Amino acid sequence: PGVVAPVVVPVDRGVRLPLSFAQQRLWFLAQLEPDSIEYNMPMPIPLDGDLDVDALAAALGGLTARHEVLRTRLVAGEDGVPYQVIDPPLPFVLPVVDVSAEPDPAAAAEAWLAADAAVPFDLATGPLLRATLVRVAADEHVLALAMHHVVGDEWSSGILRDELAALYAGAELPALPVQYADFAVWQRQWLSGEVLEGQLGFWRETLAGAPVLELPTDRPRPPVRSTEGAALEFAIPADVADGLRAVAREAGVSMFMTLLGAFTTLLHRYSGQDDIVVGTPIANRNRAEIEGLIGFFVNTLVLRTDLSGDPTFAELLGRVRSRTLAAYAHQDLPFEQLVDELGVDRDRSRTPLFQVLFNYVSGDGGDTGLQGVSEPLPMPVKFDLSVSFGTAGSGLVGSVQYSTVLFDAERMVRLVGHFMELLSAIVTAPDRRLSSVPVLTDVERRELQVWNASAAPVPAVGAVHELIAERVAADPAAVAVRCGDAALTYGELWQRSEQLARQLCGLGVGPESVVGLCLDRGVEFVVAVLAVWRAGGAYLPMD
Repeated sequence: PGVVAPVVVPVDRGVRLPLSFAQQRLWFLAQLEPDSIEYNMPMPIPLDGDLDVDALAAALGGLTARHEVLRTRLVAGEDGVPYQVIDPPLPFVLPVVDVSAEPDPAAAAEAWLAADAAVPFDLATGPLLRATLVRVAADEHVLALAMHHVVGDEWSSGILRDELAALYAGAELPALPVQYADFAVWQRQWLSGEVLEGQLGFWRETLAGAPVLELPTDRPRPPVRSTEGAALEFAIPADVADGLRAVAREAGVSMFMTLLGAFTTLLHRYSGQDDIVVGTPIANRNRAEIEGLIGFFVNTLVLRTDLSGDPTFAELLGRVRSRTLAAYAHQDLPFEQLVDELGVDRDRSRTPLFQVLFNYVSGDGGDTGLQGVSEPLPMPVKFDLSVSFGTAGSGLVGSVQYSTVLFDAERMVRLVGHFMELLSAIVTAPDRRLSSVPVLTDVERRELQVWNASAAPVPAVGAVHELIAERVAADPAAVAVRCGDAALTYGELWQRSEQLARQLCGLGVGPESVVGLCLDRGVEFVVAVLAVWRAGGAYLPMD
């Protein structure tokens, strides 16, 4: 901030062209997992009506000729440092796969598209954009486009579709002022020295002592992160969406900030943590000369929210606004370089700096007709949890992508239900303290009432082991404990626990003593618990 960045200009193609910082990280990951499809970007385009296949192939050729990045490969030099190799433009060969004769052409096309999306790219040999035309019927086709993330992002996908349609229609597009390789050179020159230190200084201070978000999971976290995941979609009703817009206007914040505040509140309630860190993608197209380029520009910002002190939601929005605007002002530093410069400990079980991604896409995406929560759809994921929102008519739609290694679908459905309850409460009373914002659904509240209806007469004894003593006296031969093939009668349980209790007393165990128990479930555990009680102490189970 305060330093004006130079304009991106064309550079000499006769020298070795570096990778951008973002490309460099994905290249490094590709060396670790060369067959990974985590960063494949499939883009199927339905084409109805008459189709000129030759004209479509020519349009694809024009597109790759126009954007150097679509004919770029990432190659390692003899020193191991990767660089960009830009191949010359060539006529585009468009393969055609005809499934029209299959018993179910639509299903056959869907299966073919899924198989194509799962084919990995080779960054060194290329091409990093591929296209196949799938013929479903004489007047129905699907253009199966796919590219690797190192040469494009979501913004690029929109440019690609628009320019492909224009070129197919015979339009002439204005020349591009620069290419992606020019941006890569500019980025490395610009983000150095004083500018780099200024950006790094902000992020060092902002992320100092940032905690790891500990969400409740259905299974232990594996030692190496998995990309196995699924996604489900949900709809936010129009009246709730309108209420959120009113809350945003009253607080002087954007819908992005409002939904972020609500989502971090949910994470706060789930984790019990007051310091919540999430990531969010940002287009990073803040220079006119690169707005029309296809390439990997998108950056990831780390947003840290302070929920301490039990603020009202309105107060929280003020904190979110301040932190978000400050992050936007320091968005030039690539996330990949931030991770390197901060010296983040490498933990292969988690993504660095954050494990939950949040996104909001403005603009009307049209009414999807979605109601409730959709069925989970298997898909690869990059984070423990990713939540994105968009406008659909007068309402909002959301998508939850989650790691199936960590979470069950039922937990994610409940999470969506809790989020909907939270949003409704925020709309009704934005000045309510976060601790009093309800998240349970009506069904869950009724279940809690049933589960907590546990009134029972209290036995006339002083301690639990006295109840067991009564059973020992009444029927010592009855089975008291059974685990697998092992079993103890009440008499055996009492005798063995008495022996152990004497040993514990000899070691000084008595009232107010805490005895740690590190045992698997079984008869020995029950003997130990009873022995500690009989010695007068309390037991502490240890994992």
